[in-house]
Amino acid sequence: MTSSTAPRQLGFIHLVPIDPEDPTRGLADTIELFRFAEELGLDSGWLRSRHLQRGLGSPAVLFGALAQHTTRIGLGTAVIPVGNENPFRLAEDLGTADLLSNGRVLAGVSVHAPGFSDEVNDIVFDAGWRSEDYGYGRIERLRDLIAGETVREVAPYNGIGGDLDTARVEPHSPGLAQRIWYGGGSLRSAEWAGQAGLGWLMSNISSTENGVLDFGLVQKAQIDTYRAAHPHPENSRAIVARVLVPTEDTTPAQRELYTAHVAGRTPRTLKVHGERTIIAPDLLGATDEIVERIVADPGYLAADDFLVELPFEFGLDEWKHILHQVATKIGPALGWTPGGAA
Repeated sequence: MTSSTAPRQLGFIHLVPIDPEDPTRGLADTIELFRFAEELGLDSGWLRSRHLQRGLGSPAVLFGALAQHTTRIGLGTAVIPVGNENPFRLAEDLGTADLLSNGRVLAGVSVHAPGFSDEVNDIVFDAGWRSEDYGYGRIERLRDLIAGETVREVAPYNGIGGDLDTARVEPHSPGLAQRIWYGGGSLRSAEWAGQAGLGWLMSNISSTENGVLDFGLVQKAQIDTYRAAHPHPENSRAIVARVLVPTEDTTPAQRELYTAHVAGRTPRTLKVHGERTIIAPDLLGATDEIVERIVADPGYLAADDFLVELPFEFGLDEWKHILHQVATKIGPALGWTPGGAA
C-alpha cells in the first residue's frame, strides 16, 4: 500500500446517547471515549448535535469538560445546524470552548431552516423564525463574529459603567475562524464551501446528482467541485466519514450484535430516499476486508481526512473496541501514523 492512500488525519464521530433514566451516563461515557481515543493516538473526535432527541444539543458545553480530560485530540462538531442557533451566542460558546481546549475546536456547521413543525418552531424559536434568513450568509455571519469582526462602536468610558464593553464578541479565540467546516452533501454546497474557504465535511449520507448512484463517485465529484471553487486549493481540506464495524477480536456477543446491526441497516443503502438521498453501506468485516473496501472508494481517495462513524446503538465497550481496531490495525494498514499515542 502506498502512502498516497493514507489519511492526513484519522478520527471518529460520536452521537452522545442520552438515557432519560440515567442522563449523565452518556456524558460520562463520552468523556471516557475521548480520553481513550487520545490515548490511542487518534487525531480528532466529533460530536453530533441533536435537538428534541435523546442526544446532545450543546456540544460546546461538553467540550469544556473534554478539555479538562484530554490535552491533544481535536474536538469537532458534526454538525451544528446553525438554523437552530443564534450565531452571536454560538460564537461566544465556541470561543469559550476553544480557549479552554487550547485551540482544539473544529467547528462543523450546516445551515437550513428549523425542521420541526410550525407549531413546535413557534415554541422553540418564537414566531420570528419565520422571517429569518437560513441561507449561507448565516454561516458567514457566524465566521465573522468568531473572527472578531467589529459589532459596534464603543464609546469612551465616562466612569459610569461600560468599562467592560467591547466592540467584538468575547471571548475571542484567535485561529478558530480558520477551523470552520461546512457539513454538506451536494455540489451546490460543495461549491459554496470552497468559495468561502471553509473545510468540506461529508458524512455517510449524501445527495445523488446527474444520475450517479455510486456513493464514492458522488462524493468525489463534490470534493472536486469544492477544490475547484476554493481560492487556495492547496489549502483546501475535505473529510469523508463511513461506518466501520470491524469483527476481529470480538466476543461472540459482539460479533452477533455487529452482524445483526449491519444486516438491519443494509437495505436502506440499496435505494434512493426521496428524490436524491443516498446512504453509504456500512463496512463490516476483518481488517483486510475493510481496508480493501476503503481504498477502493473514490470519495476516500479524493479526501484528506477520514472519520469513523460510531453506531449510536452500541455501548462504551463496543465503541472502544471499534476505535482500538481502527487505531491499531485499520489506520496503520492505510498508512496512517498515530498522533501523540502513548
